[in-house]
Amino acid sequence: MPNLLTIALIPLLPLAGFVLSGIFGRRYIRQHAGWLGTLLLLGSFVLSLSTAYDYFFVYGKTDGVYQTLVPLQHTWLAFSDKLSIDMSLVIDPISVMMLIVVTTVSLMVHLYSLGYMKGEERYSTYYSFLGLFTFSMLGLVLSGNIFQIYIFWELVGVSSFLLIGFYYDKPSAVAASKKAFIVTRFADLGFLIGILVLSYYSGSMDFQTMIARLTSPESNEVKSAVAANFLGVSALSWGAALVFMGGAGKSAMFPLHIWLPDAMEGPTPVSALIHAATMVVAGVYLVARMFPVFALTTPAVLEMIGWVGAVSAVIAAVIACTQTDIKRVLAYSTMSQIGFMMFALGVSGYGGEAGLGYTASMFHLFTHAMFKALLFLGAGAVIHYVHSNEMKDMGGLRKYMPVTHATFLVACLAIAGIPPFAGFFSKEEILLAAYHSNPAIYYIALATSGLTAFYMFRLYFGIFWNKPYQSAATGHDSHSHGEGGWVMMLPLVLLGLAAAGAGFIPFGEFVSSDGKALASHFHIAFSVAPVTLGLAGILLAAWMYYRSGNQPDKMAMAFGGFYKAAYRKFYIDEIYLFVTKKVLFNLVGRTAAWFDRTIVDGFINLTGNTTLLVSERIKKFQSGKVQQYALFFLTAAVLLAALFIYVLK
Repeated sequence: MPNLLTIALIPLLPLAGFVLSGIFGRRYIRQHAGWLGTLLLLGSFVLSLSTAYDYFFVYGKTDGVYQTLVPLQHTWLAFSDKLSIDMSLVIDPISVMMLIVVTTVSLMVHLYSLGYMKGEERYSTYYSFLGLFTFSMLGLVLSGNIFQIYIFWELVGVSSFLLIGFYYDKPSAVAASKKAFIVTRFADLGFLIGILVLSYYSGSMDFQTMIARLTSPESNEVKSAVAANFLGVSALSWGAALVFMGGAGKSAMFPLHIWLPDAMEGPTPVSALIHAATMVVAGVYLVARMFPVFALTTPAVLEMIGWVGAVSAVIAAVIACTQTDIKRVLAYSTMSQIGFMMFALGVSGYGGEAGLGYTASMFHLFTHAMFKALLFLGAGAVIHYVHSNEMKDMGGLRKYMPVTHATFLVACLAIAGIPPFAGFFSKEEILLAAYHSNPAIYYIALATSGLTAFYMFRLYFGIFWNKPYQSAATGHDSHSHGEGGWVMMLPLVLLGLAAAGAGFIPFGEFVSSDGKALASHFHIAFSVAPVTLGLAGILLAAWMYYRSGNQPDKMAMAFGGFYKAAYRKFYIDEIYLFVTKKVLFNLVGRTAAWFDRTIVDGFINLTGNTTLLVSERIKKFQSGKVQQYALFFLTAAVLLAALFIYVLK
């Protein structure tokens, strides 16, 4: 059995960093808050590796199947004999894999930030927020209860709000943090309703119990959940779809993706941590955690997940081809890659060979974390060097940033799906699963993979080649500082090694839909088309951006209105603003305001005014004059006597 103390310390160490840096950081340990947070994360990382080794190679497998282990389960709130909210820790293949992902990327970000954030006024506060976010994410992946996962889900939202809006004196950062928080709140409302629906019909909030009851065709819980319906859709399907709504908001799936590009306003290491490797994959993790319910009892919802992922992937890839802010290109790239993971789950079955899409999705989550974190940290090094996010201010930086250049190239090759880099293996399995399950999604994904190679190498050539670098400050090709210290370069090198070699891990032997080993699928003939498209995308990007010229302008003019629409992100933000301001504010908001002022306030004012009027009329009865009281008493006595003598006789 797993060691409870070891597993509990994995999230508690970053929590300790949050508390210590938050309380004592600015006054006592300001200069050392970064090292404190980094060392605590190093401890979490080592414990995660130890837990992963023990689970996968010592005690996790029984009769060839990886088991779901619950080292801690404590009843927190008991609603009835059957329904309660428990605080529990769960260890299974995907939670252990996510421990490695979160602690690895968070450790690299902590280390990188020692150089990148050096000199910031709120240095200790920054590391405090990083600790809170890492604790929240680790708590989320270890949760064995759907309401417990919701608690940490909201904590992730709060900590991301704090990190995105870290530069609180910058209006765009404040607006971005509010936008991310508000948009994901709408999605999380759906998630909460889905939790209530599923827990009501299953009679439990525990993942294992809920899945067992909702996947057995003969169970009373399934029968009652299917029999109840709304608008012709069963309650079970509504519950599953609403749970996915929460995941779609957190993972920035279309049309709930509008917060993700704006969230790049936070510090670049934050972008690497939150929006590349951990927070945005929480939705994928949630679908994977509930996958048996989606696959076995709500296949229509699973198909919807597949199409949402495919549409999100292609839309984001098209938009990324037009953006000029390097962090926004990477943001849309993240949305596209998360789309790959989502539709891989959507085209997957449960168990055995049918579960290839599930394994491929988790494999891509793992490899994507490494090369996308590397891309963001590399972008941070570039921004740190040129003091700009815009591609027009870059070019020719390979001579001045050799380490960043080499590692960024490795990450670009990985995300483009070029063998033998990590992204090739995971993306090939996703494409193979789609090919066998849904050919339409496969062809969309194939085209998107070609676009991915194009926009990533558009970025690469635009930053490191294209034209000789000219410093905006001096007007020539010199600069006052280099790439950054070893604390910034070491994470790039380590993540570069992971992006190059992670694909060789026999991932299917450890993570599958049913816990049994699944052999990796690799067919050279099948890989010809994706790799050829990827190489074509790279060559097209080289032709357009390797040297400075007018080819990009000609291409933009050739696409005309479509290019403009893609550059403006297909006006989705404008549509939201129109619906919000013109419809909600004008129609709903104005009507609600009128009702509030006229009806609600009017009723309250009427009550108050009536009370005042009545009090004015009756206050003379309480004059304090004994003679007047005696007169009232005598008059009442005479009237009562007359009533009884002459009327009621």
